[in-house]
Amino acid sequence: QVQLVESGGALVQPGGSLRLSCAASGSIFSITTMAWYRQAPGKEREFVAIITRIGTTNYADSVKGRFTISRDNAKNTVFLQMNNLKSGDTAVYYCNTVASGTSVWGQGTQVTVSS
Repeated sequence: QVQLVESGGALVQPGGSLRLSCAASGSIFSITTMAWYRQAPGKEREFVAIITRIGTTNYADSVKGRFTISRDNAKNTVFLQMNNLKSGDTAVYYCNTVASGTSVWGQGTQVTVSS
């Protein structure tokens, strides 16, 4: 089994930056892609960004040019660098992967963008 633990969420002012981390443990040999999702209050969970094992990335249109996903395979960790944050980015951010055909989620980390 794979376990995911997110960290790095915080309260930040509009225009600020944050870096989220997601550490994977367990049967990590089965991990290929890793992704970030977010869920704002009263809204459905939505896709944010994804990265393959070889570093190919894709982003939601709402975060393109502001967010960057990266990974350190040696440390089994994926990152989400978030710049120029907006109030609309306020949400719980979740890390996700598919391991041995099973979707795995972390517990989430809260990001609040407010002045």
